Amino acid sequence: MLSIEQIRPELTWRLRREALYPAEPLHAMEMEEDNHGYHFGAFMDNALVGVVSLFQKDDNWQFRKFAVSDKVQKQGIGTQLLSYIINFVERENGMRLWCNARLSARGFYARYGFTETGEIFHKNGVDYIIMEKDLLSK
Repeated sequence: MLSIEQIRPELTWRLRREALYPAEPLHAMEMEEDNHGYHFGAFMDNALVGVVSLFQKDDNWQFRKFAVSDKVQKQGIGTQLLSYIINFVERENGMRLWCNARLSARGFYARYGFTETGEIFHKNGVDYIIMEKDLLSK
């Protein structure tokens, strides 16, 4: 059974590195804005298997560093984490939830009502596109 709970930012770093930036040192996973966000962890059998960080600016919310352990990919963990943060932002009266999506994840986000905005951009060797979900049209 999967449980999702709010966690301290430093608990996200190891999984961020493992899933997203395996060649980077652990200390590189810390972001300055970590201290101003919400961080959620998905736990299976007391092991942290998924993380996501959420940041608010007015009624816009951005999620970043969304990572699921490669050992448990394709088991619905990402889906449950995404649903959790969508519900969290809706309860906080957020109007828009967005992310810089890796191009390889476009289909995943589109299945949950996210639409592509803007141009594809390149950062740290990865191609991204901004995807957003309007939470007013529930």
